[in-house]
Amino acid sequence: MEVLIVDCNEDILILFKQKFRKEIRTGLFNFKFFPSGEAVLSYLLSYAENPALVLILSDISLPGMSGTQLLEILKLKYPQIKVFTIAAMQKDRSRQLVSYRADYYFNKPIELESIKTKILQLKKILE
Repeated sequence: MEVLIVDCNEDILILFKQKFRKEIRTGLFNFKFFPSGEAVLSYLLSYAENPALVLILSDISLPGMSGTQLLEILKLKYPQIKVFTIAAMQKDRSRQLVSYRADYYFNKPIELESIKTKILQLKKILE
């Protein structure tokens, strides 16, 4: 399963690789990192038919295009791809992400264990 991570902080990829090292080693997950919404959209233009691409995990605070703008485009152009968002916000604002059709959202500070659990649940559902 391919998971695209969209975040302007490259250290987040290191954290994911550490947390999912067993799953990466066995080939269960493949993580790719993108520093902006524009970068991930460019990637998707050339690989949109990739059957392994199931999930995009995106921060809401991105340089250039915001995470909510990215979410709207993803849900319009690529409705088959699940999108989990990460944001530092209050509950009422997080409901707004659901209205943008985020498949799930996480509040900052992120808890990698809860993200791992949710990704594994998604994998199980899609099998």
